[in-house]
Amino acid sequence: MGSKLKIWGWVGIGAVAGALATMQLQASARSTVSALPIEELQQLAAVFGMVKSDYVETVDEKKLITDAIGGMVAGLDPHSQYFDKKSFKEFREGTTGRFVGVGIEIGMEDGLVKVVSPIEGSPAFRAGLKSGDLITKIDEAVVKGLSIDQAVKRMRGEPGTKVQLMIFRKSESRNFPVTIVREEIHTVSVRAKLIEPGYAWLRINQFQDRTVEDFAHRLEDLYKQDPNIKGIVLDLRNDPGGLLEASVAVSAAFLPSEATVVSTNGQIPESKAVFKASPEFYLRRGGADPLKRLPEALKSVPMVVLVNEGSASASEIVAGALQDNKRALVMGAQSFGKGSVQTVRQLSPDTALKITTARYYTPSGRSIQAKGIVPDVMLDETAEGNLFASLRLREADLEKHLQSGQGAEKKDEAREKARELAREKLEAEQAKKNVPAKPLPEFGSTDDFQLAQAINQLKGKPVLISKTLAERKPDAETN
Repeated sequence: MGSKLKIWGWVGIGAVAGALATMQLQASARSTVSALPIEELQQLAAVFGMVKSDYVETVDEKKLITDAIGGMVAGLDPHSQYFDKKSFKEFREGTTGRFVGVGIEIGMEDGLVKVVSPIEGSPAFRAGLKSGDLITKIDEAVVKGLSIDQAVKRMRGEPGTKVQLMIFRKSESRNFPVTIVREEIHTVSVRAKLIEPGYAWLRINQFQDRTVEDFAHRLEDLYKQDPNIKGIVLDLRNDPGGLLEASVAVSAAFLPSEATVVSTNGQIPESKAVFKASPEFYLRRGGADPLKRLPEALKSVPMVVLVNEGSASASEIVAGALQDNKRALVMGAQSFGKGSVQTVRQLSPDTALKITTARYYTPSGRSIQAKGIVPDVMLDETAEGNLFASLRLREADLEKHLQSGQGAEKKDEAREKARELAREKLEAEQAKKNVPAKPLPEFGSTDDFQLAQAINQLKGKPVLISKTLAERKPDAETN
């Protein structure tokens, strides 16, 4: 059933989005070694020797050590990770918004890659790909059965190399091949438009290096189109997060400079910090502040923030900051709950360690970790309800997830059971009807039910509140 869910990604970024909070690229790892566990290290050396001498075939010593490091870090939590040369390169591409590929925003539909939107000026855009096109083959590989990450990797490559895509265009009922030359793509992390006179929609796909600049440009354009904007919907649905500084800047655009955006707390001194809505907390490399160009009206214009189960990390920081400061009404579904800070420490020119160093707290002191942001108003995904909500994973569902630090939690077995029952029900209904599940509407489209409710809220009109969604609270452990 997973292939029926709406999945978003930029071709070339893949699964690296949302993991980064702060970057500290250092020449060497932090030296915090005190008393080493000698006996355990001797066992590690003994196992290494046995594998090297006794394994059925010759093993690569470097790979053994790399795998040992990876296993040690992976055992901590779902977000700590050792980066080898390849994964570190992909990670940096994800945070800069630059990659080599064909240039399309993609989703999945009926097991095929769906073109959500070609990036303007990209090779795919110039080749004539359109929103709604389905990719059935990538070179000689049939797409049906591939995961979105596998499809992304096949469309990526070196600049100047070619990839052939077989396209099915439903509107014309025809298949045709397109050969595209890969090149470096610069993604745009912010989209915006006027829904109608006086009401604007601003969507952040991911918090990247250029997000703040893109964000400022989009807002400037909106106010040029309509200087009398009466309401803004900030859409953070399915935004997996990204850079901490970008989330602080976006929050600061709507808050007074003395307002608290987020605080962090961990073992090391630099993890204990409070971030305010002023430039010194979000300007990473100095220079001009893009937010200075924005109209003062932005500090007081009525706002709704849309979140869902896919809103994580940096997007939860923004939602929590605007909610706690009483600056915006949060609507949608309870967010993912990734409230931990990952710091990247470079080990060599090509390798690094991403390690969890702190937890996030909203201005009122709430831990986001494994809890998420609970909307002020719960909304269903569509007028028909939430077909897929119970199937979606959140932070609290991940193995070895970090606890919130504000009370003991245990595995939510009831939610796992509900998810399995929902999956079986959907499969049974589809088998009975012999038709695929209707995909969710595109965010920002005329069929976007949640966006329509947000606009109604801003206009003071009735809102169709969910009758089924409720806050998911962690269960306390019993002794």
